[in-house]
Amino acid sequence: MPTTLKHHTYWRRNLRVTAVLLTIWFAVTFVASYYARELNHIVIFGFPLGFYMGAQGALVVYVLIIGFYARYMNRLDREFGTDDNAA
Repeated sequence: MPTTLKHHTYWRRNLRVTAVLLTIWFAVTFVASYYARELNHIVIFGFPLGFYMGAQGALVVYVLIIGFYARYMNRLDREFGTDDNAA
């Protein structure tokens, strides 16, 4: 099956949003952990930011990433006619 411009556009947009979300995931997971000592000088809700990001903040960001990706891909699938409910 030959790929069309529509297929290339779909996958380009899919890869772009995936790359952005993986960059956010990397920053939250590794960069925040690497700079935890410096982040501990900032206090949120009575907890140092480094501790907060490790204990709760990262989990909240992960859930937001998953939710955004699911909504984005559902909208993209509808736009390109590849969703399961297209019939």
